[in-house]
Amino acid sequence: MQIKKDIIIYPLIAALICLTTVFGCAGDQNASKEFMVANYTAKIDKSVEISELNSELFRSAQMNADPSDYLLGAGDLLEVTVFEAEKLGAKVRVSSRGYITLPLLGQVMVKGLSAREAEEKIEKLYCKTYIKNPHISIFVVEHFSQRITVVGEVKNPGTYDYPSKQRLLDVLALAGGLSEKAGITVQVRRRGDVSEQKGSSFMVDLDKLIKEGRTEYNIEINGGDIVFVPEAGSYFVDGAVRRPGSYLIKQEMVLREALLAAGGLAPYARKNMLTLIRYQKDGKRQVIELDLETRPQDQEIMIKDRDVIIAEASGWGKVVHGTGLNVGIPGVFGFGYRSPEK
Repeated sequence: MQIKKDIIIYPLIAALICLTTVFGCAGDQNASKEFMVANYTAKIDKSVEISELNSELFRSAQMNADPSDYLLGAGDLLEVTVFEAEKLGAKVRVSSRGYITLPLLGQVMVKGLSAREAEEKIEKLYCKTYIKNPHISIFVVEHFSQRITVVGEVKNPGTYDYPSKQRLLDVLALAGGLSEKAGITVQVRRRGDVSEQKGSSFMVDLDKLIKEGRTEYNIEINGGDIVFVPEAGSYFVDGAVRRPGSYLIKQEMVLREALLAAGGLAPYARKNMLTLIRYQKDGKRQVIELDLETRPQDQEIMIKDRDVIIAEASGWGKVVHGTGLNVGIPGVFGFGYRSPEK
């Protein structure tokens, strides 16, 4: 009889210990929440994702530049050859106003033209009065005017000579591709076009360009443009989620999407008790309590850089998902508990 009592009593005691432990841990969760946030340091590892993005980037880029597409500008040194009359050839520098001076023709505006377009223009000018069916060649001896700057989260930021017309993917490939911290939105700052219009700025979504094949986003880059790749923001998810950790904000993201990136809420999560901790500009932290059961609109809250999302666990839910039947020798069984968080 004593053995039978032990078989019944000991499992009950073990189950009570499990319940006490689980609910005790749940009670301490609020106390540890602020400690976790204050001491957490984000560890972001998106190297695989960026590597795949770079592979697509280099695959899509056209690195074989055509020198005849180079846009001429002030300071460029040109060697002009007239095949039908060698004495008319000249080595000239583009003036600050965009002109070159050629024998018989005088000043010719070439700023903003490609080398090929300038050749055609000069051929027409000579053809009008001096030479029948002339052939002109322009070689750019010094590329002075057309340079581009690539800054931010690329592997080799810097200023590059821009010998021909290229598009965004070509320029990113020229700078070595994206770094591991890069966001997916690229900004192209344009200083102004050849007609001296005010400069403009373009935002390009690399996911749409590279992954979705939206080639209209692969905009043409002009000499003097600045291509800026910002660092992706990050947020942290902890508590009753399937994959707690740090994640990059690649584009505009709401709470629902942030939780989905972390694998979604665990079965034992309390949907009415989530906490969003947001860092303010003054260094203070704003604590926002969320309730996804009675306020489903909370799922659409925008996620910002350095946000911390904490999903609280239900003590009873952890018991239900962690308690199981352990069978030992024939006729002897008991209850066991294993934390579903592990």
